[in-house]
Amino acid sequence: MNKSMIIGNLVRDPDLKTTASGIAVCRFTVAVSRPFKKDETDFIPVVVWQALAENCGKYLSKGKKVAVSGRIQTGSYEDKDGIKRYTTDLIADDVEFLTPRGEREQDTDGHASANGTIDENNDFEPLDDDQMPY
Repeated sequence: MNKSMIIGNLVRDPDLKTTASGIAVCRFTVAVSRPFKKDETDFIPVVVWQALAENCGKYLSKGKKVAVSGRIQTGSYEDKDGIKRYTTDLIADDVEFLTPRGEREQDTDGHASANGTIDENNDFEPLDDDQMPY
């Protein structure tokens, strides 16, 4: 089984292109904090295809929070100097936009967050039942 799920913030604006056969492909990188070492971050390259790629290119931008699920794919190629390079990408089946439209706040570490429920350590603060909206 090859299934991966990540939640993080876009490192830069997505790169939307079209293949020679007219298929949309969007590439972006997601910064994901390591669960037990908050000062360490992994940068996961994501590739999205077709209509979902077009939506990602249109609605995502640097700093936006996303949840991505898909599969890991490895590959290799030779660069212009003839050196073999290896790649690892998350090929997305689903991308959920977690930052509300038009909203983007910065926390004390400069990380984007969708709301005020994340404390200075990027940990979720527990809510009382009285604070629940339902």
